[in-house]
Amino acid sequence: MRPTRSLLFVPGHREGWPAKALAAGADGVILDLEDSVPLATKSQAREIVASSIRSLAKADRQVGVYVRLNSLESDMAGDDIEAVAIEGLDGFVLPKTYGERDIIQFDALVTHFERRNGVPPGTIEFILSLETAQAYANCERMAVASPRVATLFAGTAKDGDVSRSIGFEFTPDGLETLYLRSRAVLATRSAGLEFPLVGLWQDLNDPVGARHFAKQNKQLGFRGMVVIHPSHVAIANEVFTPSAEDVAFYAGMIKAFEPAEASGIAAIQYEGHHIDYAHVKTAREVLAMHERLTRAAG
Repeated sequence: MRPTRSLLFVPGHREGWPAKALAAGADGVILDLEDSVPLATKSQAREIVASSIRSLAKADRQVGVYVRLNSLESDMAGDDIEAVAIEGLDGFVLPKTYGERDIIQFDALVTHFERRNGVPPGTIEFILSLETAQAYANCERMAVASPRVATLFAGTAKDGDVSRSIGFEFTPDGLETLYLRSRAVLATRSAGLEFPLVGLWQDLNDPVGARHFAKQNKQLGFRGMVVIHPSHVAIANEVFTPSAEDVAFYAGMIKAFEPAEASGIAAIQYEGHHIDYAHVKTAREVLAMHERLTRAAG
């Protein structure tokens, strides 16, 4: 999965809206075929999404292109995949899953339609949207159920599917979902996946709250945020990018450590902090991530 700080939902049947995601600076876009699309327009939405995928693939700035499918239990997922498993698509967001069996079933469908549609096998990856109590309870096994799984998305929005499934009451501070989000991060990283995702902040009139939500989740270990409005893209991109202060701090740490190491010392004091190999590994990882994000934005 490419570095993804912001992933913007776009209703699949809204022609022209994916261009707004590009203009907002999103690292990726989710073309939705599920909850934001009226039942009567599902077929038309598939055609529009396929066209949007082709247009985004030709854009000057490359972004991650994902499609949120309808669930397996809707009996529409196969029709979705047949229509939009095409060149230019990075992956599918899998909704309302309950366990690893669902992931295996989605994998089988995608494998079939990749071959039918002339897409190289294994090209299309999965973002697992954790929206049910069962998904959170089984997320560790789901994360390794298919080599297509790229990351987990911990959705903890107010009045959404997961709040109804589990029964929690949403608060801006998020203590009621701290365990859920922490478990999703741990499952993602223990599976060797790099970019755990979180979302959503639904109050479009509270950018301060959106920033707090992003910062809190960065502290937990998330590396990106799914958003529902272009105004939240810049917030996510800023929060999930190493700051100039962080880059300077960690570059200085490496600069101070390397000559000490060359002289036979592997533990030093740097700006009042004890530093050894473990800290330098972290510093190099932060700088490498900054470089990856800088290249991707360019």
